Amino acid sequence: MCAAGNWNNQSGFTLIELAVVTLLIALFASLTIPLLSGGGARELRSTGRRISGMTRWCYNEAALTGLEHQLIFDLQRQVFFVQRLESDGELITLTGPGRERSPAGQARIKDIAIIGRGKFSSQTVTTRILPAGWLEETVIHLEAGDEAQLTVRLMPLTGISETYDGYREF
Repeated sequence: MCAAGNWNNQSGFTLIELAVVTLLIALFASLTIPLLSGGGARELRSTGRRISGMTRWCYNEAALTGLEHQLIFDLQRQVFFVQRLESDGELITLTGPGRERSPAGQARIKDIAIIGRGKFSSQTVTTRILPAGWLEETVIHLEAGDEAQLTVRLMPLTGISETYDGYREF
């Protein structure tokens, strides 16, 4: 034994311990990196769900109140919201589920086609929802920064929406 200390009491990591730690880090990275990528598709789906939910809520409100509701898409500002047409002709912008919303993250509204009225890509577009249970058939095209695209189609007699991957025209 040496007077300065014990030479057998060395601290540090063995090669096996370093290999196990490296393997665990690689395993966790391989599980989490795919979750972080594909954000554009996730943001498109989130925006599609927001539009679908707002449309369904608006459809039900029109039937319950007996008043026309309007789903407004401002393509310049990239927002959408609901207005109610009062019996005296005044338009009221709603709060709650009908409040102004923006597309999620990098998602944006590319264009909107309303059957019988045409396709719009740079202005304010209004989809009317009548209390009798009818809304204008509307096709909303969404895109994200990574070139992912999603199509949301609002159905006229049911108030429900269909969602399709990619850019589809009807």
